[in-house]
Amino acid sequence: MSSRLYRDTGVVLRTYKLAESDRIIVVLTEGHGKVRAVAKGVRKTHSKFGARLEPMSHVRLMLHEGRELDIVNQAESVDSLAPMVADLDHMTRGLAVLEAVDQMSLDREPNPQLYRMLVGVLRTIAINPSPLVVPAFFWKLLTLEGVRPQLDSCVLCGETEPLVSFDMDHGGVLCRTCRSGAPISTDALELMRMILGGRLNAALGVPISQATHEVANHATRAVEHHIERRLRSVHVFERH
Repeated sequence: MSSRLYRDTGVVLRTYKLAESDRIIVVLTEGHGKVRAVAKGVRKTHSKFGARLEPMSHVRLMLHEGRELDIVNQAESVDSLAPMVADLDHMTRGLAVLEAVDQMSLDREPNPQLYRMLVGVLRTIAINPSPLVVPAFFWKLLTLEGVRPQLDSCVLCGETEPLVSFDMDHGGVLCRTCRSGAPISTDALELMRMILGGRLNAALGVPISQATHEVANHATRAVEHHIERRLRSVHVFERH
């Protein structure tokens, strides 16, 4: 009979309380997809690994496979959580990423590319203050989901200029004749093309401007359109 113990590495997406001292963690793992597991006793002050199982934690885990919920036997930190909880900006950006990934990932469906993307963006958030880090991740996430927006010509008539609006209902940009959705400036469109066209580092180096805010707004609305719900953490960040 094969052992039901297994090891994996993952990022904790969210947690919630169970009974008096336990906690359920939802973690995106590299090899097993999104896993829900019970961490017993972690809410006690003497818990050995409770602090390692907070949202945004990158951890190596030993788990025991259960019928509905797995059980966490061991947890070892891979990356320090300290930079992500250093201030509200880091925390809200990190939580926005987690919420989007949680909504787009499937239980027990391995997605190593999504896992690598999540680890990469959290590490970038920790060191890069660019306001485009999270929006760029959203656009990359949508592309991974197979809903890459069309940015080079009008999605309805094929005209290449002028492109004046963006509408996820149609799947991309539209010309002046066909326009619907939200307006998009030339600078914002160029930033989106940089992000999705292999020039991400250059885009992240662009100073904060009206165009960066436009790209962020379009990215949030596009993700919300895809998952058919609001991203609560993003709107908390926007109010901040």
